[in-house]
Amino acid sequence: DCEKDLYSNIVPVMKSLILKSFYAVRKTLDPHRRKYCFELFGYDFILDEDFNTWLIEVNTNPCLEESS
Repeated sequence: DCEKDLYSNIVPVMKSLILKSFYAVRKTLDPHRRKYCFELFGYDFILDEDFNTWLIEVNTNPCLEESS
């Protein structure tokens, strides 16, 4: 099946992998239970030749510059 739709086939897998990664570290994300704070994560994915979605890494300090 070489025809995959981004929003109905690939994005749901990415969302599932993101949720699983948060679940795996849920107890260490905010151990001090700080209010009015947030943390930004950068997720890197790759698609193989069969359009399988693979999580490569999660960055806790992603670069948000246009030149990166």
